[in-house]
Amino acid sequence: MQSIPNIFIIASEYHSNITHRLHSGAQNTWYHTTQSDVPAQTIWVPGAVEIPLTTAWVAEEHRPDAMVCLGCVIRGETPHFEYVCEQVSHGIQRVSLETQIPIIFGVLTVNHLNQALQRIGGTAGHKGSEAMEAALKMIAIKRNIQGEL
Repeated sequence: MQSIPNIFIIASEYHSNITHRLHSGAQNTWYHTTQSDVPAQTIWVPGAVEIPLTTAWVAEEHRPDAMVCLGCVIRGETPHFEYVCEQVSHGIQRVSLETQIPIIFGVLTVNHLNQALQRIGGTAGHKGSEAMEAALKMIAIKRNIQGEL
């Protein structure tokens, strides 16, 4: 019998009207797929820039099967958007490659609020749910490669 995966969700509190819905979608997919009564563990961080460091801490302390990173960065009138998006995406990728833990990028990087709303259950799907699906698939792929299936 396959064990329930150990997945952490690292979610940004910034733009909480969006990120809480991303989180709900991820947890709903977790419950539906794993049939677990216990939610995936969640750590809330102040903003998207804090996500990569938190993934490194979780990787070191807990060695989860995967992590799902959720956040929302909305373009403004300054170059800040580009800096944040680059730091977050490269940081998450670096931690994933260094630790060999699948870390799924569920951080919305959008031009305006309407695009974010479309990605939390609107016409563009639900990116929180999709991020959790990707984490579960990556765990299955790794277990298959390691001959655990």
